[in-house]
Amino acid sequence: MKQVHKIYDKAFKEKAVQLSDRTNVSELARELGITTPQLYKWCKEFEEFGEGSFPRKGNLKLTPEQEKIHELEKRLKDAELERDILKKAIGILSKSGR
Repeated sequence: MKQVHKIYDKAFKEKAVQLSDRTNVSELARELGITTPQLYKWCKEFEEFGEGSFPRKGNLKLTPEQEKIHELEKRLKDAELERDILKKAIGILSKSGR
């Protein structure tokens, strides 16, 4: 029999993590209808990423340092592209000046 994976929204996960601080995690998981390892995973993710936890599909979970690296890599790629375009333009202009 194929298992059906239920998808929980961000608000549900955050509430479950908040409740896990005040009660027995196994009992809470049972009450919420989820597995204990799943609840521990959500707690760990929330601890690591905070408000960036539980993104929707297609979004990356990044620590602030990873976000900075991602932004710098994007800026570097843009600067390299701009440099390459300028090199080609200089080459074209220098040939037409002869």
